[in-house]
Amino acid sequence: MIRQIIKIDEEKCTGCGICVTACHEGAIAMVDGKAKLIRDDYCDGLGNCLPACPTGAITFEEREALPYDEAAVMANMQQAEEARAQAAKLTIAGPVQGGGHSCGCPGSRSKTIQRSSQDTAAANQPSQVPQSQLRQWPVQIKLVPVNAPYFDGANLLIAADCCAFAYGNFHQEFIRNRITLVGCPKLDDVDYTEKLTAIIANNNIKSMMVVRMEVPCCGGIEHAAKRALQASGKFIPWQVVTISTDGRIVE
Repeated sequence: MIRQIIKIDEEKCTGCGICVTACHEGAIAMVDGKAKLIRDDYCDGLGNCLPACPTGAITFEEREALPYDEAAVMANMQQAEEARAQAAKLTIAGPVQGGGHSCGCPGSRSKTIQRSSQDTAAANQPSQVPQSQLRQWPVQIKLVPVNAPYFDGANLLIAADCCAFAYGNFHQEFIRNRITLVGCPKLDDVDYTEKLTAIIANNNIKSMMVVRMEVPCCGGIEHAAKRALQASGKFIPWQVVTISTDGRIVE
């Protein structure tokens, strides 16, 4: 059907994400750092997002589009609310800051790793053995606590665990100055969305980078991170980097 619907000018969009928050229906999402209309049937055409846009990147247009599906919108809003409620539950039930995982395993005990300026200088010297840039432990998504001091003001790296083996300079280019979470949705056989939603919703995360392999099964970690960011109700800068199996950045 022909109806009024919003249009987003990518050239004018600065990726501030204000429109994502203004659109309660969930029709807009951030994709590769730009606002996108992801569901025609979620857009009611009323334009609550228009005055929210500081650059005037959003306008109206009349075009062929799916009719507004109020039932689907309500279901989506309910799902997002349930995700936020579950994130709150995980926070309450999760491990105490710095106290480790509920299983009591010493290898799961949460800690911050301090990196000195000498470590950084040594890492930049070709003659030196490369230094680890890891800033916290644990790193596995399944083991990391929902709340930890190192999440405060963190630049978050969510990476498929094969990436560090495929890409030779992974520590310097990706782990450095970031808090690192790794996992493999195929081997873990779990959806990370719930845990990542809790981490993003309940901590002051400054940015999010997802690094994945080019293989299709690795898309699970990217999709989980994107769904978690949307369910958290927050806007933070984010990007996705894809690494080939022969160790090249391809995206």
